Amino acid sequence: MIELDEFKAKLKTYEQPLEEMRSSLDLENKERRIEELERTMAEPSFWDNPEQSQKIMKDLGSLKDDVATYSRLRSQYEETELLIDMGNEEDDASVIPDIEQTLADFEADFEAIRIKTLLSGEYDRYNAIVTLHPGAGGTEACDWCSMLYRMYSRWIDKKGFSVELLDYLDGDEAGIKSVTFQINGENAYGLMRSEMGIHRLVRISPFNAAGKRQTSFVSCDVMPDIEEDVDVEVRDEDIRIDTYRSSGAGGQHINKTSSAIRITHFPTGIVVTCQNERSQFQNKDKAMQMLKAKLYMLKIEENKAKAGEIRGEVKDIAWGSQIRSYVFQPYTMVKDLRSGYETGNVQAVMDGDLDPFINAYLKWDSLGRPDRKAQNVD
Repeated sequence: MIELDEFKAKLKTYEQPLEEMRSSLDLENKERRIEELERTMAEPSFWDNPEQSQKIMKDLGSLKDDVATYSRLRSQYEETELLIDMGNEEDDASVIPDIEQTLADFEADFEAIRIKTLLSGEYDRYNAIVTLHPGAGGTEACDWCSMLYRMYSRWIDKKGFSVELLDYLDGDEAGIKSVTFQINGENAYGLMRSEMGIHRLVRISPFNAAGKRQTSFVSCDVMPDIEEDVDVEVRDEDIRIDTYRSSGAGGQHINKTSSAIRITHFPTGIVVTCQNERSQFQNKDKAMQMLKAKLYMLKIEENKAKAGEIRGEVKDIAWGSQIRSYVFQPYTMVKDLRSGYETGNVQAVMDGDLDPFINAYLKWDSLGRPDRKAQNVD
C-alpha cells in the first residue's frame, strides 16, 4: 500500500538520528555510572552523610530517566515499524489510523528528547535565578515587567517547576520596578538562558490618555544557582552591603524588619538583592551566593570573550538591543530576533507557552550561534 510505504520511508529517516541520539546521551557511560551509584547506595555507611546521599539519589534518578526515556523511544520506533510491516503483509488498510498515531507520538517524543540533548552545558542542569528590570518606558515599562513576570510564572507552572521570590519592588504607579526569583527544576537554567536579553513590547498603552502606540523594554538576566562553593575571592573593600526593609509579597514578617540585603560589587557594578529569607543573615548568605555565582561565571567566560553573553547580553535596555519583540498593535506577533521563530498567538505566549521559542533558541544555539540580522518589528 502506498500509504504504508510512505510511513515506512518517513520512519526510516529517524534510524540514523536515533543512533546519534544514543551517542549524544552517552548511554553506555550512564549505565556504568548507574551500576556504580547503586553499589554505593548498598554500602552500610551510605546514609552517614545525608546531604551527599540525597545528591547521589538525585543523580541516580536523572541517569535512570535518561536511559528509560531512550529505551521507550526505541520501543516506539520498533512498534511503529512492526505495525507497518503487519499492514503490508496482510494488506490491511484498517491499521493506517493506528500507525499515524504511533508515528506522531514517536516524532513528538523524539523531538522532546532531542531538545534535551542540547542541554549539555556545564550549568544547564542547575536551578535558575532570574532578574527582570524595566528600562525605557516609565510606568508602561513597569507594567510590561509585571506582564513578563506573570508569563514566566505561568511557564513555570506548566513545566511543573517551583519558584522562590527572592526580591520584589513595586513600581511607583503600577507594575514592578524590579523582581528576582529562583526557578527550581531539572535543566531550569539550560531552558531559561534562552530568555536572557531585552524584551520589547509594542502596544497601545493603557497609561496614555491619547491612546497612542508605545514601545517599552525590560531586561531579563538569568544566572545558574551554583550550589557548591565557588572559588571566587570577594574582598570586603570591593563591596557595600546595605540593609533595608523588605517590600512586596512575603507576609507580615518581611514588612516589619530591615532584613533585606543589597550587595554592590564596585569593580563590576553587579548588584544583587535578597529579601526572601526570614532573617538578615539568611538573606546575606543567599545574596553572597548569588554574587559569587555571577562573578564566577564572568571569570570563566572572560577567557572565551563571552562575559557579556553569560550576563544575559544585556546592554542598554532600549532600542536596538532586544532579543524578542512582542507586538500587540496594530497586529499581533511575537518574534525572536535570534532564532527567527515567530507566532501570531500573542495571548498563548503571555499565558506561558514559551517552549516553542526555547526549543528554537536551543537549536539555533547548537548550530554555533550564527550571526543574526535582526530587523525591528514595528
